[in-house]
Amino acid sequence: MIIFWQIAFITLIWGYTWVVMKIGLDYFPPFLFSTLRLMLGGFLLLVVLRFFKIPWKPEKKDLKPLFIMGLLMSTGYFGLLTFGMQFVSSGETAVLVYLMPILVSLLAHYLLGERLTLIKGIGLISGLIGLLFVIGPQAFTYKNSETLLGQVLILLSALVWAFANIYSKKQFTNYNKEKMTAWQMIMGSTLLLILSLFTEDFSIVQWNGSGILTLLFTGILSSAAAFAIWFRVLDKIEASTASMALMLVPFFGLVFGWLQLGETFTLYQLIGSTLIFLGIFLVSFQKYATSQMKYEHTPKRIN
Repeated sequence: MIIFWQIAFITLIWGYTWVVMKIGLDYFPPFLFSTLRLMLGGFLLLVVLRFFKIPWKPEKKDLKPLFIMGLLMSTGYFGLLTFGMQFVSSGETAVLVYLMPILVSLLAHYLLGERLTLIKGIGLISGLIGLLFVIGPQAFTYKNSETLLGQVLILLSALVWAFANIYSKKQFTNYNKEKMTAWQMIMGSTLLLILSLFTEDFSIVQWNGSGILTLLFTGILSSAAAFAIWFRVLDKIEASTASMALMLVPFFGLVFGWLQLGETFTLYQLIGSTLIFLGIFLVSFQKYATSQMKYEHTPKRIN
C-alpha cells in the first residue's frame, strides 16, 4: 500500500510540474530556470545520499560517463525542453515529451539489440500518427512558426531523453541511481549556466514569491524528492511495472494545464494525444508482459 501512495505522489508531482514550469518561465529565462532547479535538486539528492549513509563522491573513472549523462539529460533534455516550452502549452509539452518511451523502444532495437515486436511496432506507429495530429496543420502551412519551433525543440528534447536512457542503461546499470542523478544534474546544469550567462538577459528575472516557489517546487519536490522516492520504488517492484504508472504523468499534465492555466485543445490535439497514450501503453505493456514471462519461467526455489 505504501508503494501505491509513493507512485501516486510521483505521478501527481510530475504531472503538475509542467504547469509549474510554464509559470516559472514568466519569472526566469529558460536556461537559467533549468540551471537553478537542477542545481537545487542535485545538491539536495547529495544530502539524501549522506542521510542514508550512501557513498556520494564519484570515482575518477566515473567522471566522464557522468559528464556525458549530464550533457544529455540536464543540458540537452532540459535545455531544449524549457526553451521550447516558451511557445507551447504545458499540456501539449507533457504529451510530446512522453513520446520518449516509444523512441526508447525504437533506439533500443538498433543500439541495444532489443527485439522490436509487433506490439511495439504498432505502438510506435500509433505514437507517430498521434504526433502528426498533435502538431496539426501548422506544421505544413508554417503560419505559426513559433509554435512549430517549440514543438520541434520539445520533440528533440524527448529524443535526447531517449538517448540518455539508452546511455544510462549501458553505463550505469550497477551504479547507484540517486548518485548518478545528482551528479549529472550538477554537471549538466553547470553547462546550462554557462549557456545562460552568454545568451540570456538577467534583467527580466523576477525574484518574487511566485518565482521562488516555482524553483522550490521543481527543485525540491519534482527533482530531489520525486527522484529519491522513484528509485526507492524501483528497488521494490519491477521497473516495467512502475513505468506503466508513468503513463498518468502526461494525462495529469493535460488536466492540470486545463484547470489552472485554462489551456484548451483542438480536436486534432485530442485525437493525437489519445493515439500517443495508446502507443505508450502498448510499448509499456509489452515490457510488462515480457518481464512477467521471464519471472514465471524462472525456476522457483523449493524449501
